[in-house]
Amino acid sequence: MVILGLESSADDTCAAIVDSKERKILSSIVIGQGDSHHTYQGIMPRQAMDLHQRNMPIAIQRALAEAKLTMNDIDGIAFTRGPGMGGCLSICSTVGRAMGAALNKPIVGVHHMQAHALTHLLTEPNPPGFPFLTLLVSGGHTMMVLAQSPTSFKIIASTGDTSIGQAFDRVARNLNVPWYITIPSADGEPQRKMLGPGAALEQLALSTPSSGQPIPYIAPFPIPQRGLLALSYSGPSSYVTRLVESLTPEQREDEGMRIAIARRWQESAVGQLEEKLALALKQLELEGINVTSLVVSGGVASNMFLRERLRISLNNNDYTIPVIFPPPKLCTDNAAMIAWAASYRFANADYDPYDIRHKAVWPLEDLALEQTQI
Repeated sequence: MVILGLESSADDTCAAIVDSKERKILSSIVIGQGDSHHTYQGIMPRQAMDLHQRNMPIAIQRALAEAKLTMNDIDGIAFTRGPGMGGCLSICSTVGRAMGAALNKPIVGVHHMQAHALTHLLTEPNPPGFPFLTLLVSGGHTMMVLAQSPTSFKIIASTGDTSIGQAFDRVARNLNVPWYITIPSADGEPQRKMLGPGAALEQLALSTPSSGQPIPYIAPFPIPQRGLLALSYSGPSSYVTRLVESLTPEQREDEGMRIAIARRWQESAVGQLEEKLALALKQLELEGINVTSLVVSGGVASNMFLRERLRISLNNNDYTIPVIFPPPKLCTDNAAMIAWAASYRFANADYDPYDIRHKAVWPLEDLALEQTQI
């Protein structure tokens, strides 16, 4: 089945076409908004919505052109139903429903985090079966989830406050990190490459002072709720805020100090995931649940330090299950994952009505409940 997927839950306007039978991405278009939001150091909801309205037709046109298809070749339309920013969700939802109704195509509204959790089933040559443990780390969510089927998920641990992605963004603001890096272009002229705050913070942590000065020592940041199967990033990010506020103006501008804080933050943020992940796997063992793999997805899963540390952590704790990460470009928001997640319902002719409404708040565990009510 050839599915057109649409995504606009935050600040990326996405359209993609996936052949679910062949497990092949025929096209994937992402139009970012970083240039419009970086001066505000955060997403401006109204502006994001306006840009989605402008960019969605262009993204769809590019996706069809890249796949060398027309709408006549599309069997169904999938869109992000939720969760996300309400105004932004309304764009992909309205466009998807209108196209479906006008062209008499079936539609499916998809849970954003379900799509992240199932991405590896599209990208892995030999994907593991259920159940698997998935670590969803993004700007809106941080949770450890037991995936029991494509529509049945049990949350093992979650944040009661700030997500890890939001915390990365907050630390980037505290350190006044630009959302871009400067790279030479083909003609030798410097060119900006937009990254976003979290990725820009990762690049700062990887850098060394241009002056060759030493990087100052900073004591490790505390990990909250040690020994408990719970996640929290509000306290740790506030700790960094207070640390930066305690510095003199000269220290705040010092390149070595900014790098030191960025590195220590990454160690602390990922260290919390390492500790809680070990607790989650131990808890599942006690319950007699043997997971086939650990799948890490969501925008923060593109962080290379996180990838390395989680692999090392599992080895150090004698866990032999594979650790799977989707390709970095499919960790951040994209419409290919939306089309793929919808393929399970399309295969069962389980379509949504054209008047279905989007959901800014939509608990992942409610998916299984909705399936039983169909």
